Amino acid sequence: MTPRSSWFYVLIAAAILMVTMGARQSLGLFVAPLNTHTGLGIASISFAMAIAQLVWGTVQPVFGAVADRWGPGRVIVLGAVLLAAGSAMTTMVSSEWGLIFAIGLLSATGAGAGSFSILIGATAQRIPAERQSSAAGVINAGGSMGQFIFAPLNQAVLSAFGWMHAMWMMAAVALTTAPLAWWLRGAPRSKSHHSQATPSLTLREQLKIASRNRSYWCLHAGFFTCGFHIAFLVTHMPGEVNLCGLSASVASTSLAIIGLTNVIGSLVVGALGTRVRMKMILFWMYASRAVAILLYMSAPKEPWTFYVFAAALGATWLATVPPTAGLTAKLFGTRYLATLFGLTLFTHQIGGFFGAWLGGLAMVSFGSYEWIWWADAALALLAALVNLPIKETRPTRSLAMA
Repeated sequence: MTPRSSWFYVLIAAAILMVTMGARQSLGLFVAPLNTHTGLGIASISFAMAIAQLVWGTVQPVFGAVADRWGPGRVIVLGAVLLAAGSAMTTMVSSEWGLIFAIGLLSATGAGAGSFSILIGATAQRIPAERQSSAAGVINAGGSMGQFIFAPLNQAVLSAFGWMHAMWMMAAVALTTAPLAWWLRGAPRSKSHHSQATPSLTLREQLKIASRNRSYWCLHAGFFTCGFHIAFLVTHMPGEVNLCGLSASVASTSLAIIGLTNVIGSLVVGALGTRVRMKMILFWMYASRAVAILLYMSAPKEPWTFYVFAAALGATWLATVPPTAGLTAKLFGTRYLATLFGLTLFTHQIGGFFGAWLGGLAMVSFGSYEWIWWADAALALLAALVNLPIKETRPTRSLAMA
């Protein structure tokens, strides 16, 4: 396979992730309209979206194992249908259980079937090891571009035509990922001699090895915090903006800025992963988040504050994905990468569940998000420290695995 053709698959994966992440990361814009329409309350709607965070993470290793066994094509097509169905059904439900089923189950499962573990796993087996970190950065940038495009687009449609039209638009866009899956069908097995997972290893054996690896659990711990942080912000950024008496457009613009700056951050981090130890990249990204949160808490709540804060966060937002996937590949090879990285994403989304849910509870109980911000900063600092014990060799141009 030529380098040009391998990058074609990377761009296809980035396009799919642009749609699935764009749909997920702009859901916070619908909290207030859903509350007005259904009268369910912020806590109930936040809980449905928290369930969505958890389900999205739960299905990642499951779909990853299916993709590792039979190829990612069928998984992505199924995801497109489920994501479209969930978006459409959201406009028809009025109860908490209905919302949990539509957003928390259908949409989240569909988005998970076309997300990081499946897409990065599919492309990792098609490209040389030394280009895998850069490829993961490009795919991740696709997801961030989705947030940049769909946050303001959804806000514009929502303001002009109502939230139901915006949901129907996302349902139609979700179906566009199905034909793209044809290019990623039947992923070839990795034969890289760099892989630590030999062809004779079964998935069960590989999982047993991973469960005894301390570095792998450190990755899980750091990713838990990442999920908490991201889910809290994408769900409750509009509520925080509203508390400050600012226009809803400030929230959608902030989410778009996060997406745009993360495109740059993802590409930079992907390139750095071939030259710098990825655990140090993760350390500095998580530490910078703690600083950014503390500075935001002390700043006046003006539109420019949110925009600067969004730009600072966006530099690292989902840029944690390439080094986390890369370290997983370094530790265990690419044969079962979709499954093993999918498990780290499950932990990420356990954090996401608590970030989305506790944010809603804080708002109902205290009328503000202040204590969540303090918890978020503390968790970011802990996430930075927990990555330091990871055992990682210094990368070389010929042996870079991510």
